[in-house]
Amino acid sequence: MAAGTASRFVPLSAECPKGLLEVKGEIVIERQISQLQEAGITDITIVVGYKAEMFEYLKDKYSVNIVFNEDYSKYNNTSSLIRVVDKLSNTYICSSDNYFQENVFMEDPKDSYYSALYAKGETSEYCMTLAANDDILSISVGGHDAWYMIGHVYFREDFSNAFRKLMICEYEKSETRQGYWEDVYRHNVDRLPALKIHRYQEGQIYEFDSLDELRLFDKTYVDDTRSSVIKTIARQLSCNESELFGFSRLKHDGDYLKFSFHKGGETFVYDENGSHIVSPQGA
Repeated sequence: MAAGTASRFVPLSAECPKGLLEVKGEIVIERQISQLQEAGITDITIVVGYKAEMFEYLKDKYSVNIVFNEDYSKYNNTSSLIRVVDKLSNTYICSSDNYFQENVFMEDPKDSYYSALYAKGETSEYCMTLAANDDILSISVGGHDAWYMIGHVYFREDFSNAFRKLMICEYEKSETRQGYWEDVYRHNVDRLPALKIHRYQEGQIYEFDSLDELRLFDKTYVDDTRSSVIKTIARQLSCNESELFGFSRLKHDGDYLKFSFHKGGETFVYDENGSHIVSPQGA
């Protein structure tokens, strides 16, 4: 799935879809496609939406299928999954922006599963309650010292068949279209075949939600953000890119950007509509 705007990743996501960012010398989605193909998986479909044209080259380079989600700006990722729900069989569902340190697809899964990492302390992620045999019993939004959902998912055919029917029915509801496909699952755990937890250790699965997080993993982004917007800001403020941090979306509507960021102890606002940068004191 690669249709979303990744608006929390401003300003980079306004210039390039998150899955097409370069991390440690590789394009994230290309790394994931290569890992799938290395594992013998060749039937790969990418659901695109935001800046869809930037993904077109992948069809020729990797012989993948591309499906366009015209509702990407109106609805959440349920609108992506519904467009390929007929393809669900023995299937991995992946997010284009996940970075796997090792090839997680080399296993031969025997059960349907959702990947998970462990959160120490409080978290706002989707947390799992588990049975003794590792079946997922329920999902809560937020938790404490818990395994939470992140990364890829594997559906066996029996799960896919049941989920397909449920998804088609639930998608008629406006609240479903506005939510995640995981919400369809968590509200209907008891009506579906079991999904098991697949535990991973810290450092095996990465999901970068901000430039600051990416900089911790790929140090080359400290001095070179690959962002023309940040480079322009650095020139205007007569500073290095490394001095700018804490980027936070205020508005990300298509290509229109408004976000805050920090330099030293000051907070600034970049407003593309007005083409200016201000500090709160001078706003």
